[in-house]
Amino acid sequence: MRTSGQLGLASDGSVPDGSEAQADICFGNIRAILAEAGLDESHVCHLTAYVTDRNYMAGYMAARDRFLENVEVLPSSTLLIVSGFTRPEFVVEIEVWAAG
Repeated sequence: MRTSGQLGLASDGSVPDGSEAQADICFGNIRAILAEAGLDESHVCHLTAYVTDRNYMAGYMAARDRFLENVEVLPSSTLLIVSGFTRPEFVVEIEVWAAG
């Protein structure tokens, strides 16, 4: 299974400041998508993340580490720096590949 890229859009339509807060929302969305397929974080085999500035890497990585904290075999991952997303307030986008 592969998810579409998830952005840091909260359920109330707001976009929090900072890469860590946005990545936490992305990973929350990914958890929900995985659960609908009967999967969890341990089924993730690859993560691709996009940030709009090097300064956002640490916040993203902190959220990623929390998302994967109970996973024994870590997935491969790619982190890319991009020029932007559809709205300028978005600073992180994350997609995963998972297998059951």
